[in-house]
Amino acid sequence: MDSAALSLFGGGAAERLSPSFPERAARGTADRLRAWQAEALEQYFRTEPKDYLVAATPGSGKTTFALRLAYELLHRRAIDRVTVVAPTEHLKRQWADAAHRIGIRLDPRFENRQGRSARHFHGVAVTYAQVAVKASVHRDLTESGRTLVILDEVHHGGDALSWGDAIREAFEPAERRLSLTGTPFRSDTAPIPFVRYVRDERGIRVSQTDYSYGYGRALEDGVVRPVLFLSYAGRMRWRTRMGEEMEARLGQPDTKDVTAQAWRAALDPEGEWIPAVLRSADRRLSEVRHSVPDAGGLVLASDQEAARAYADVLAGITGERPTLVLSDEKASSDRIAEFARGDARWMVAVRMVSEGVDVPRLSVGVYATSAATPLYFAQAIGRFVRARRRGETASVFLPSVPVLLALASSLELERDHALDREQTEDGLEDGLVEEANRSESASERLTYEYEWQALGSEADFEKVLYDGVEYGQLVAPETDEEWDFLGLPGLLEPEQVSELLKTRQARQARRVAERKRESPEPPAEEPAPLYRTLKEQRTLLNSLVSIHARATGQPHAMVHAEVRRICGGPEVARASVAQLQARIDWLRRRIGG
Repeated sequence: MDSAALSLFGGGAAERLSPSFPERAARGTADRLRAWQAEALEQYFRTEPKDYLVAATPGSGKTTFALRLAYELLHRRAIDRVTVVAPTEHLKRQWADAAHRIGIRLDPRFENRQGRSARHFHGVAVTYAQVAVKASVHRDLTESGRTLVILDEVHHGGDALSWGDAIREAFEPAERRLSLTGTPFRSDTAPIPFVRYVRDERGIRVSQTDYSYGYGRALEDGVVRPVLFLSYAGRMRWRTRMGEEMEARLGQPDTKDVTAQAWRAALDPEGEWIPAVLRSADRRLSEVRHSVPDAGGLVLASDQEAARAYADVLAGITGERPTLVLSDEKASSDRIAEFARGDARWMVAVRMVSEGVDVPRLSVGVYATSAATPLYFAQAIGRFVRARRRGETASVFLPSVPVLLALASSLELERDHALDREQTEDGLEDGLVEEANRSESASERLTYEYEWQALGSEADFEKVLYDGVEYGQLVAPETDEEWDFLGLPGLLEPEQVSELLKTRQARQARRVAERKRESPEPPAEEPAPLYRTLKEQRTLLNSLVSIHARATGQPHAMVHAEVRRICGGPEVARASVAQLQARIDWLRRRIGG
């Protein structure tokens, strides 16, 4: 063991952290090891394998477990140094800070050009991208002593073939490797380095986890918070490149392309959907803060432009500028750390905050992004489930999109990473992954296929989804019926959540029924979506043009040109509902006359 590693045990660290686990956890992260952490450590030290994969739900304490294992291996002289590989710059600094609290000194500022880390460090914290740039440097580091490599969120090792190859090259000579993931599945078939795959009874190669601690078990143990998903529907309008004005209701079954466009319209900050949902989320946050004074909220945006616009909307609602995090750089990391330490209400961020970032006071989230893969969704929800004391709940506001609601319903399911594309027994995983990828790809393709413009959006509270069960019914925002669910207490035991939701659902139903009795209205027929009306009008117009052309002997194109000259407006493909109706009326008069 080198002098840097030996110094770990000469400066009082061993006194602060007893080597007789499971009595204490890593100092500064928890008072004691959780049951699963102690169980996994005991399992590890029964065989001390070269490779060990732990899949633990976000918020359950993977960092504490890994640091405790690193400490034990250093104390037992089984390793000389530690390398932590993290997905982002922010996370490698977060790892270094956590390690420092127990006396393990990791250098998060290590750069590839240095070649070697300073002797007063016990190791380095680097990113996957950094390793991919120059794997040979990290192989030399690995070979400079008996090294424990901690691969945080190891599924990133399969992000690209070159990344996987670099990670294998850099860390193949490691003495020990600990792989960690909060989401042991990917949406593709890229193999993850240092993960074992075996064929199941159907011949599908599936990843083998050495220790698994899922959300369901963590919820039973009180380690994570129960999550309330509040879905919001509403009417959306937009115009395509062809000038077609389309309208659809978010939350109603439709084609995937129409759903993707309606979803996109909902996320437009110029419409009414986003402001209405942000107002409701802020009301929910205020209620939670009655019980948890420092509770915070996070809005996840698709891109920087949207994040800035959402921040402006929130500032108008709350009178307080939210923390804005736009990129994976030191200034952004500092803003996240400041938000985590403080008591500000809201943070708005793009995707970098979806994985690994530790802000335990986050209690309310708004999922205002078009990302829909199971991997991203699970990591995003993981930002809100970190429990600090029993009774805390998480509330996440969602667009009423089928793929998101399906992911919310299956939150407690544990999945392994399958390398083969055969259908799973119940079709759930492959179905969700494929549907998510198709929906997201469809949404992205619209950007290039259409000169797209959102024309308006409206929001309706639809329901609460908890533990796979739906509660509530469609009502307008800022009503007593919505408040039945926004006003749930901020501290509830999991079993109390279900009981209270049932009570609130019954109360909401009574209020709606009383309102209908007081103001009876004939049931309104749901209007057909505008895009269907446009299609029907074009079909009718073309039929009338054909009739007129046969009667007059004129070509169809000449009839169309004459009608357009008389009635005005653009070509049929770009004409509005009113313009098409005017041409239909004119032709009917001519044919009838």
